[in-house]
Amino acid sequence: MKLTIIGTGYVGLVTGACFAEMGSIVTCVDIDQTKIENLKNGILPIYEPGLENLVIQNYKEGTLKFSTSLEQAAKDSNIFFIAVGTPPGEDGSADLQYVLQVAKEIGQNINDYSVIIDKSTVPVGTADKVKSTIQKELSDRGVNIEFDVVSNPEFLKEGAAVNDFLKPDRIIIGVDSQRAAEQMKRLYAPFSRNREKIISMNVRDAEMTKYAANSMLATKISFMNEISNICEKLGVDVENVRKGIGSDSRIGYSFIYPGCGYGGSCFPKDVKALIKTSKDNGFEPELLNAVEKRNNFQKQVLSDKIIKKFGKDLSEKTFCMWGLSFKPGTDDMRESSSSVILKELMDSGAIVKAFDPVAMDQARKELPENWFTEGRLKLEANQYKAIENTDALILVTEWKTFRQPDFKLMADTMRQKIIFDGRNQYDPAEVREAGFEYHGIGRENV
Repeated sequence: MKLTIIGTGYVGLVTGACFAEMGSIVTCVDIDQTKIENLKNGILPIYEPGLENLVIQNYKEGTLKFSTSLEQAAKDSNIFFIAVGTPPGEDGSADLQYVLQVAKEIGQNINDYSVIIDKSTVPVGTADKVKSTIQKELSDRGVNIEFDVVSNPEFLKEGAAVNDFLKPDRIIIGVDSQRAAEQMKRLYAPFSRNREKIISMNVRDAEMTKYAANSMLATKISFMNEISNICEKLGVDVENVRKGIGSDSRIGYSFIYPGCGYGGSCFPKDVKALIKTSKDNGFEPELLNAVEKRNNFQKQVLSDKIIKKFGKDLSEKTFCMWGLSFKPGTDDMRESSSSVILKELMDSGAIVKAFDPVAMDQARKELPENWFTEGRLKLEANQYKAIENTDALILVTEWKTFRQPDFKLMADTMRQKIIFDGRNQYDPAEVREAGFEYHGIGRENV
């Protein structure tokens, strides 16, 4: 099958590369000429394990192509994936300007029956807007061309996106016509051979499913963070509580790890968007409001602990930060806890030496330039270089390389032996036995 993917960001690039891997001929389109040229040369705009090899190999084989021309791509394809960004507006709503611009261009260029697939995470009712936009362009052209708009939300975890796409738990397809349903089943057949993974539903149902899924996972995280704060007040070890409730099959262990808040491009944006949609339709989403409020609070927990320990004036203190990305396996720093904590430390006059296995370049792009030029934030070559002559370690992202550190080496090079463990990676007893003062999440007094 011949496909056109519009947008070469995280979702678009993974989608295009994985369909190409399964034998489809895919053209990825983006208006950014530099990005397209880089992709042709094997330079990816994002870090995602396994993706680089897929892109390079399929590009060499000719199953994956890159272009800046949707008009050209439309000549060879009648299946279009819209995978452009939907950044949050100031009021929390999803900004659909890029989605609708792509829809307009599709309407200007299709010449035969086409299936237009919303892959971007979009609010309920977006498919109707896409359909109206395309139909207007066709009417302006004076042509009568049939088309269907499908909702096919992605459920990709950053850091495991390639595996998630190639081996999906489920494939949600929102369709309003049998013709489109058959096209989609044929398209996804290579990913659904062991068992039927396709779940078909109405378009609006599919749009809502994506928001409900992400909001549910965010709710589990915020709930566990709420419990961690209660545990801390009561002298209870939240890690034992986590294991106790996780063993209940009705709850499970996934997404109940207490920490310093969730981030990334999905959970924060999607929770905000669903809250806005709810309010726009006359419903006050009390639970989702609480989920977002708890997460915003949780991102302040580590900096509050640091200030409680050292005082509000940190001008004489130097800290080591391990981890900058919002989670392991990605260089994505959008809505990251590290950004919030760093701002608190910078505002209090601290110096921070940081290390992340893959997000250092992203940090230079996203964080304020003056933090670097003034020498207040230094990105170090490795985790142990970052910890030299510091007053405390702040663990923010639970990369594997941080899981079993050399406590003796750390003790020999740090000015003060203090650890603020934002992801509860370490055993407090082991850390204290090594001579360190330990501050975790929901286990401060254990």
